[in-house]
Amino acid sequence: MSAIDRLKRWAAAVKVDVVALWLAARDPRVPWTAKLLAGAVAAYALSPIDIIPDFIPVLGYLDDLIIVPIGIVLATKLIPDDLLLELRRAAAGRIRPVSRAGIVIVIAVWLAAAGIGLWLVWPMTGITRRLD
Repeated sequence: MSAIDRLKRWAAAVKVDVVALWLAARDPRVPWTAKLLAGAVAAYALSPIDIIPDFIPVLGYLDDLIIVPIGIVLATKLIPDDLLLELRRAAAGRIRPVSRAGIVIVIAVWLAAAGIGLWLVWPMTGITRRLD
């Protein structure tokens, strides 16, 4: 098997695992710690907006290549094996959902970063308001 074939199989497995985690976050049989992590990973992975946009060289793909797979590994370790297998089978036949929660979280992170950046830079601009 060539390296390209292995990468394609890995990418397909990641897609199935993300949907399985999305299902796990809603399944009452999943422990609450696993639900929390699975929900966070699925919300971020299924969000059409990234915290680090893909057009930023190198950094833009780090979340897709490192952060999401690490989150998947950690979340799947918290879910019982038999239940995870059942969720993966259910996920294999589903269309990939879009996470509205992920969109809200990413936008909130961007707004918070912009607010903090503005707060840090504002005193350096020399623009002050007198309270006379």
